[in-house]
Amino acid sequence: MKTRTKISTKKLIVTALLAALAYVLNSFVHFPAMAPFQHFVDVLAAVLVGPWYGFASALICGILRMLSGRTIQAVTGAIFGPVLGGLIYRKTHNLYLVFVGEVIGTGIFGALSSYPLMKIFYGLDVKEWYYFIPYYTPAAIVGAGMGLAVLLFFRRSGLLKKMTQSLN
Repeated sequence: MKTRTKISTKKLIVTALLAALAYVLNSFVHFPAMAPFQHFVDVLAAVLVGPWYGFASALICGILRMLSGRTIQAVTGAIFGPVLGGLIYRKTHNLYLVFVGEVIGTGIFGALSSYPLMKIFYGLDVKEWYYFIPYYTPAAIVGAGMGLAVLLFFRRSGLLKKMTQSLN
C-alpha cells in the first residue's frame, strides 16, 4: 500500500508541474487562436503520466487559462489529446502514435466539442460545425511535433525509460 501511494504522489506532482509548465509557456508565447505549447505538454503528459493524469494536467491548465481571460476553448482544445494519446501509448508504446493521438484528439474531437460550447456560451454565429478544425489542427501538429522530438531525444538518451520507470 505504501508503494502505491508513493507512485500516486509522484504522478500528482508531475501532473501539477506539467500543468504549470503548459500554463507558463502558453502565457509567455502566445499566438492568436493557437496554443502549440499546450499540445507539446499534452504529448509529454500522455507518455509520462498516462491518459487520466494527462487529462487532469490539461484541465488544470485550461481552467487557469480561462481564469486569465481565454474562452472555454482553452479546456476543450486541450483535454482530448492527452487522453487519446495516452490510451494509444498504453497499448502500443509507440511515440509516433502518441503524436497522431494528440493531433486527432485535439484537431478533431477538441474542435468539434468547442463548436457547440462556443455557440451556447459565447454566442458564436458560425453555421459550419467544423469551423474550429482548421485552427486546432495546425497548433496540434506543431506542438505535438515538439513534444515528440523531446520524447525521442529522451528515449535516445535513456532518460525516458528512467522517467517512466520511476513514475510507474
